[in-house]
Parts: sequence; C-alpha cells; structure tokens
Amino acid sequence: ALAVSGTSIFAGTDGGLFLSNDNGENWSTINNGLTNTTIFSLVANGTNIFAGTYGGGIFLSTNNGASWTAVNSGLTKTKVFSLAASGNNIYAGTTAGVFLSNNNGQSWTAVNNGIKSYTAIYSLAVNGNTVYAGTYDGIYLSDSNGQSWTVFSNGLTNTKVHSLAVNGTHIYAGTFGGGVFLSADNGKSWNALNDGLTSTFVLSLAKNATLIFAGTSNEGVLSTPYITE
Repeated sequence: ALAVSGTSIFAGTDGGLFLSNDNGENWSTINNGLTNTTIFSLVANGTNIFAGTYGGGIFLSTNNGASWTAVNSGLTKTKVFSLAASGNNIYAGTTAGVFLSNNNGQSWTAVNNGIKSYTAIYSLAVNGNTVYAGTYDGIYLSDSNGQSWTVFSNGLTNTKVHSLAVNGTHIYAGTFGGGVFLSADNGKSWNALNDGLTSTFVLSLAKNATLIFAGTSNEGVLSTPYITE
C-alpha cells in the first residue's frame, strides 16, 4: 500500500510501515504503536494517516507516522483490504463489507445494504458523493455515502476487481486476470482497455495529470494516457 501526504510518502508492507520525505531516496521505519505490521491499505486525509492491517484493524497517525493508535471501535472485521477518504468520511473495505467513520476513525459503522453477505472489498474509490467498491462479485456503487449499494458489472468479462481509480467522469477498474476496464457513465457499463497490456493481473492503479498506471503481478508497471471522450 502507498499514500502521499504533502511531501511525505508512506509505504505499507508485510513488515510494517515506512516513510520517505525525499521522493523515495531514503526510507525510515515508522511502526511505533502498531500491534500488527501486515499493512494492506493506506489513506491520507488531511493531516491524518490511516493504515489498514491484516487482522489488527485500523491504525491512525496524526503526527506524520511518528506514532500510531488503534481506532477499531465498531469495526467487527479486522482484515482491512482497502481504505478511501472523502471529506469527513473514511471508508474501510474488509473481508465482509464496508465500514464508515465520520469522526476520524473514533467509531465505525457497517454500511452494507445491497452488498452480498461476506463479500470482501478489495478496493475502494470515491468521486464526490459516489463511492465505488471492487469485489470478486463485480463493482458496487453507492451515491448515498455508502448507505445503499447497487452492483454494476455490465461489460465486465472479469468481475474480480482488485483496484480502482477515478479521473473525472471516467472510472478505471483493474481485475485479477481480465486486465483493465473503463466506464464513462459512472460505472453503469464497462469496456476493456487492454491494448498493449502484457499482464492482465492488475493489482493496483494510480494516476497523475496525464497517465493511468497499472501495477501488475508479473510485468511491473504499465501506463496509458487518459481516455478523454
């Protein structure tokens, strides 16, 4: 997992958390307060950094990673695959659905109306008031801050969605074995976007001003320009 806050880059590994303040040239270990060091997800929300672990729930740092505190009240599933933030809302994707906190992680509430029971949430993305959740059952969408969900998989020939990225009205989905799919209608329909993609196991997606980057299981990182229409 990776997250950026100002000039700080946070990296989550199966051996804990690392911090770089010089564009990745040097890294320091920042595990003070972590009781579980298998980090599956990270998100920065202002000066708050949230880390999702595999079995230890969620930890919060308010001092750029110098120390961490568990924030698991109400979180009944502690294997946290994904995190996303929008304003005061923090979303956590677990082995059994989505949890929401609107008080900086001090308490969590399950928000799974419409999501199949015990569905693992491998990826989350937020675009305004719309939240996207990537699962092995396809992509769920909520336009009510997670209060209700609808699955949209029209055109997805592979519904094992491991990663999501948002660029304006375009949503990109990386799948486990089916490559990348693009939606230009808020997730209601999808089309494959795999020309030149040498690995179809896309575990992560990221973006900059002009490109989408795909992190794959065995071919490294590939990129493509944004689709603009």
